[in-house]
Amino acid sequence: MKSKRYAAIVCAALLPTTVYAESAVLSFSEDWSHDLTFYLFLPTSTDGTSTVAGQSVPIDLDFSDALDLLDFGISGRYEAWQGDFGIIVDANYLDLGHTQTIPIGMGNATADVDVTQYWIGLLGAYRVLGGTDAAGRKRSFDLSAGVRYNSLKQTVAISGGPGPGANLGGTEAWWEPVIGARYAWQINDRWTGGASIDAGGFGVNGDDLQWSATLGADYSLGDRGSIKLGLRYYSIDYSTTRSDGEFAYDVDQFGPFIGYTLSF
Repeated sequence: MKSKRYAAIVCAALLPTTVYAESAVLSFSEDWSHDLTFYLFLPTSTDGTSTVAGQSVPIDLDFSDALDLLDFGISGRYEAWQGDFGIIVDANYLDLGHTQTIPIGMGNATADVDVTQYWIGLLGAYRVLGGTDAAGRKRSFDLSAGVRYNSLKQTVAISGGPGPGANLGGTEAWWEPVIGARYAWQINDRWTGGASIDAGGFGVNGDDLQWSATLGADYSLGDRGSIKLGLRYYSIDYSTTRSDGEFAYDVDQFGPFIGYTLSF
């Protein structure tokens, strides 16, 4: 009987213990915990208006339209948490391009349209509520605030017509305050859920409002990595006046996202 018990103990010791990645915000550690995430936002609908040199053009894109116009796009997020305090760096880059032939008189002109948008935000975060439920699953609610640097390029280059051509639009850059809130919860050993909202602008530097809402989940692949997926809504309403007229970008986007998180 004793030999069987000893054999069971030895077998248990030799079996690998599965450890799953835990998001930094749910680590509740007094040591620093870090998450580095890269993800793609894939909007199934993009609606709004783009205004360059006082001329407004409606935007109505489905997923295939957006892919046709997409030159490059990527988003990233870094989080570091120690106890109830966190640091968040959020970044996004998007480049859209389109070339169109315009009949003018007896000939044709070519219009090259380029829209490039990127931002990077730096926020401090504080966990307002945290702990475990009756089943021992972790949960956390945190608030964040900081600043975000934005750059928006909208240009239209017209060439090949009877006239000398024209270059309209340009690039605008601005700083804005940003605030956010998030609730994260552990579903089981491998799955965690998250819901967040952030907003910035509030009329500062011409940016009327820029905000997003996200609902997603993480699936742990092991002790370091996890797959991130979910749905996101993003909205920006920016306007200012340049020497060639009004420059504005009022766009709403909705769709899924997918990414990978490295935890360390």
